[in-house]
This record gives sequence, C-alpha cells and structure tokens, in this order.
Amino acid sequence: MTTGIRLHAPAPGWAIAADVVVVGSGVAGLTAALRCAAAGRKTVVVTKARLDDGSTRWAQGGIAAALGEGDTPGQHLDDTLVAGAGLCDEEAVRTLVTEGPDAVRRLIATGAVFDTSAATGEIELTREGGHHRRRIAHAGGDATGAEISRALVEAVHASRIETVENALVLDLLTDAEGRTAGVTLHVMGEGQHDGVGAVHAPAVILATGGMGQVFSATTNPSVSTGDGVALALRAGAEVSDLEFVQFHPTVLFLGPDAEGQQPLVSEAVRGEGAHLVDADGVRFMLGQHELAELAPRDIVAKAIMRRMREQGARHMYLDARHFGAEMWEHRFPTILAACRSHGIDPVTEPIPVSPAAHYASGGVRTDLRGRTTVPGLYACGEVACTGVHGANRLASNSLLEGLVFAERIAEDIAENSPAAGAPCVPCAPEPSTVPLLGPETRIEIQQVMSGGAGVLRSAGSLRHAAEGLEALYLSALNDLETHGKTAEPGVDTWEATNLLCVARVLVAAALEREETRGCHWREDRPGRDDANWHRHLVVRLSRSEKRALVIHRTDTAAFPPTWPDPAAPSTVPSPVPPAARPQEQ
Repeated sequence: MTTGIRLHAPAPGWAIAADVVVVGSGVAGLTAALRCAAAGRKTVVVTKARLDDGSTRWAQGGIAAALGEGDTPGQHLDDTLVAGAGLCDEEAVRTLVTEGPDAVRRLIATGAVFDTSAATGEIELTREGGHHRRRIAHAGGDATGAEISRALVEAVHASRIETVENALVLDLLTDAEGRTAGVTLHVMGEGQHDGVGAVHAPAVILATGGMGQVFSATTNPSVSTGDGVALALRAGAEVSDLEFVQFHPTVLFLGPDAEGQQPLVSEAVRGEGAHLVDADGVRFMLGQHELAELAPRDIVAKAIMRRMREQGARHMYLDARHFGAEMWEHRFPTILAACRSHGIDPVTEPIPVSPAAHYASGGVRTDLRGRTTVPGLYACGEVACTGVHGANRLASNSLLEGLVFAERIAEDIAENSPAAGAPCVPCAPEPSTVPLLGPETRIEIQQVMSGGAGVLRSAGSLRHAAEGLEALYLSALNDLETHGKTAEPGVDTWEATNLLCVARVLVAAALEREETRGCHWREDRPGRDDANWHRHLVVRLSRSEKRALVIHRTDTAAFPPTWPDPAAPSTVPSPVPPAARPQEQ
C-alpha cells in the first residue's frame, strides 16, 4: 500500500516494458544491471545524466577487501564494526567482507584494471582511516572510481542493455495489490524519449546514490539530490539512519562561502603518510586516537572542527610535502591537478582542508537481498541502508557494498521475480498532494541544513533547521491549497522538492537521537548512550496523514524484517514514545 503521494508531473506520454528497471549507473546500478541481464531478464537502465556521471567515478581512494597476505574477512569485519559505533548489522557486515574479495575479482574479470606492483604483479594495497591493514585496492593512483565506471559502462554497452540517459526518475508505479510495477521518469534534452514517460517492470532497483546536495558544501556531484530516498518514501517504503551523514574530514578548503561540489583530498593521502596540522604545524591528531590521522572519519572530522573552534580558524592543513613531486605525480595525479587548479601546490605547501558532507550511511531500509519494505522494490549502494555502515561508514567500504549487494539483488530477482515477459499492469497514479518548490529554495534548504544539521549539531540548531524547513514547506502548501498554485513541474523543482523531503527526515531523526554516536555529533548530548540509543530510527511517511513522518525506534540494534509484508505487525517495530508521534511533513 502506497502513501498516495507523488510529484506533480504530466501524465506519461510513452512507455517501455522490461523485466527489471535499474535507476542509477554507478557501481551498484551497473553491476545489478549486468547480472540481471546475464540471468536472462530484460533490463533497462535509467540514469539522471550520462552513464558515467554518477558518484562512483568521483571515488578516489579505492575499494576495500581482504585481498592482501595475512588479511582476513574477520579482520575487515572487526574494523567495520568498530567504525560503525555499535549500529552495524553484523550479519550484513559478515556478508560484505566474506563475499567481497570474490566480488572484486569478478569486477576485474569484467575489465576493471587496478594498480599492481611492478615487482610482484600483485594488486597494490593501501590503508585508509579505520583500517588496521593495507586492504584498499586502487586504480590510476587516485582514480579508482573512474576506472570502475569505465569498465562497467563498457560492459553494459557490450551487453546491449537498453539505457535511458538524462532521465530523472519521478515516482514508483504499483499494481492493484501494491506490488512494484515500474517507474515514471522525465527525460531531458538528449535522452532517448521526450518528456515524461514510464518504464513498466515488476522489479525496480534503486541505485540513485546519495543526497549530499542537501548541504551547501559537499563532495557529491550535482545530481545527488536524494531522489531515490524521496521516491521510496512516497511509495511507502521505510528509511533508516539518515541522521548519520559522514562528513569527509579532508576536503579542499575553497573559502567560507564555497558552495556545491568541492574537491576531495582522499583519505589515501593520509594512508600514505600525510599529516594533519594546524597553522603552527602541530600534529593535533597525535594522542586523539591510536591510529592518529587514520582514525575513523567521524573522529578525524570532529578533531578538525574542535581545533578550528579553539583557534578561531576556518580550516586546518594536510601536510604531504615530504612525498616529493614524483610520488604526488604517480600516486595522486588527480588530487595534485585539482589542488594546483585552485592555486595550491601540495609538493611545496600544506593543503588547506575542512570537513564537507560526503556520504549517507543511512537510506532506504533493505534486507540482505536488497529487498525494501515495498514488494518488488530493491535498493543498493548509497541510497540503501543495508546495515553495513551503522553510525559511520568505514573508508572504501561503499564501492564494495555496491558490488556485493547488487549481485545479491540480481540473484534474488532471478530466483523470485516474475518470469521474463510476464505482464506488468500498473494502476493509474493518484493525484499529487505535495506542492512543488521553486528552484530558488534549493539554496535555502542547503543553507538551513549546513547551519543547523552539519558536523556540529544541538537541539537548538536542529529545531531551528526544522522550523526553517517547515516554513519552506508551508509556504508552498499554502500557495497550493489557498491559491491552487504550485511551482512549474521541471527538473529544478522536482529536485528541490526531493531535497526538502530528505532534509526533513534527516533533521527529525537527528533531533530525536539525543546522543553522540559515529558521525552524529550532538554538542548538547556529547556522550554515547547505549542504554537508550543502541537501536535504529525507522521512518516512513504516514498513510493516513499525508504530510506526516512516522518515526519508530527499534527495540534493539537489530533491524526488523522487511519481507514479505511490511504492513504485517511482525515487520513493524514497536513505537517508543515520543518517537512514534507523527511529525508534520
């Protein structure tokens, strides 16, 4: 049963049929598409820009897996659980680290070329934050994501999988029984179809990436506007752990007013021996954690913010001058070029850095086969909450998660989804009840979120953010209900509306979680509170009050089942007052 909420959009003017539609073209989406096609399912890939324009190609550091001598999945599991601050699903992590090495080998067989040692021919491995061993495989020095994207895109073309590029997904289609029946989408400019259309399919895989654009400064590309999470919420799915947004500690500082996508300075730079220092050259991470600069990202980001506050500074520095020109040019050519393009030469001077929004540890709640709480709807990659990351993602686990769980989704679809060619008859969409926001509100949302729900949070800052988001929504709602007006349907207004949707969930969850854990840092609640908060917040849109969020706190750190019927009592966690009270959406 869906919420009855959808975006204002013209009725679909065209439709194509498939067995599976994959929304997104990063490592998760393209891996799922290749595996579904190999299983004989007619697969269509829908992507918001070009096939290689998602978040994957921006990944610098690499992909984590126990590939090195002496390393084991058990050691990888231990590091992941520590980083996740008690909220990882251990079974999900065990699945990741156990199946990960072979998944990487299959990626290599698909055509991805990783850096190897000239002496041994073995894959070169490096370290990143939170890892006690060298287990990060990289490509092109610091261009791992670009190489993975290249290999997968070439494989998709070779497999003749149908693709629809420059297409923004709008809403989920369902049949009379509430099962997934496809998606509606809008194709822009250079796509294969013109305007709003539909892909009819009994299985939909969301692989839409993150929602970093909800903040003013982020490492995410401009397409990361939370479209998949917003679609899933409108479709009646549950999301979880959205309060845990990882802020990458070392992003090139471009000034206090910099907005949009910022250049990342990979954690692998610290893995190779770079030091974090303040303006006086003091290594302030020493004594903060046993791994110093290679502590988990939440610890490093917090340490940077504390030092900035203590000294009244706008940034800290990453010092890797001791690398020398040859190492910079060979190992980190992408980062070197990015720094030099902004007037910084890492060979001769420290790099100014500060934290910026990087990765959403939470997302659409799934089980170990990628199934959400809506039958036929799957999610993988950053849009999903598999339980792997808990309260803080371990560096370079994201590409591996995309690989492993995409393969598991394809296996589930091959085994359980309706047979190839089975008819899929969606019901007519219900009228929209959500006003569209004007494109100018995107910047307002980002400013509200950066000011109230960034690295440093408190009850006061989060309430202020909630009030600001509420004002934006009520203004648009008043225009719709009083004057019958809403913003003109289009990519800018759909994106702004999606951003507001995910921002409200993030702030509501962050306000509810009255503790500091992982990458959720409450200044007014500085301690970790396992007695009350060793558990998850699960959020959905109300089916009766169409503008309300319903938030449940799970009874334990374990997730309730997602399948097969999310409406059954056994699949819904018991509400814990006051978290279960609907909040106006």
